[in-house]
Amino acid sequence: MADLSVRELPLFPLPDVVLFPSDVLPLHIFESRYRMMLQSVLETDRRFGIVRWDPDQQTMAAVGCCAEIIQHQTGDDGRSNIVTLGQQRFRVLNVTRETPFRSAMVSWIEDDPVDNISELQSLAATVTQALKDVVELTGKLTDSKSSLPDDLPDLPRELSFWIGAHLGGPVADQQQDLLELTSTRTRLEQEFEMLDETRRQLAARTVLRDTLSETDPSNG
Repeated sequence: MADLSVRELPLFPLPDVVLFPSDVLPLHIFESRYRMMLQSVLETDRRFGIVRWDPDQQTMAAVGCCAEIIQHQTGDDGRSNIVTLGQQRFRVLNVTRETPFRSAMVSWIEDDPVDNISELQSLAATVTQALKDVVELTGKLTDSKSSLPDDLPDLPRELSFWIGAHLGGPVADQQQDLLELTSTRTRLEQEFEMLDETRRQLAARTVLRDTLSETDPSNG
């Protein structure tokens, strides 16, 4: 009987791009090899693998995320705009071909079973509060209205993926580490550390700005 957890998957390596499950990723397809990949994918199950390419090390990550095409539009020049949705994570077992586009045998990755659901839910609530604080403090500092989406995931695993996908700045290394973790708890713990550090920095900047504002004679 065939192992259903292993399959061949076309790969699309992207510089410093890390796709997470349930995340939406729009792409512009223009290279001829990826035009061929897109045509092949559309003729089958509309799925291919997004893997981070490290431009500094010139290496492809061993873990990526399957992307499903949910919208596509091809122009007269052969270029395409597509919208993909992150599905399962996978580990690259071996590259099966390099041309005309790269394909590999992959095995699917899932998070480990959870021992204590209530503790994990409590951790997720703590992480969510830290996230809300960061968004609120950012809004204060930028004098803009910032808010979290109404459909922010409340399930711990899905929340951890959402946060990983929405980290700001040049954080591909951290995102790749989070993607590869198979413990929802560890992923949330690491995200809390990042959010808490950001929250502390933003709070300090807010206090400093308010203090300077109070001592500025022009505000008197």
